[in-house]
Amino acid sequence: MPRIGFPELIMILVIALVIFGPGKLPSVGKSIGESIKEFKKASSEITKESTAESTAAATKSEEKKED
Repeated sequence: MPRIGFPELIMILVIALVIFGPGKLPSVGKSIGESIKEFKKASSEITKESTAESTAAATKSEEKKED
């Protein structure tokens, strides 16, 4: 998978500047940052829930084997 280098990043920033304009660009950046933060938080919670469910299922399975 290709990585974004410095020239590509500059090109993306120039395009964003042309599309959104210099006045709105900070608010767009803030919104994107908050969205990424919420996405990471949600994916972390899903991972924790999944781990807890699999641990509970394994514990339940072990208890049934002992009976």
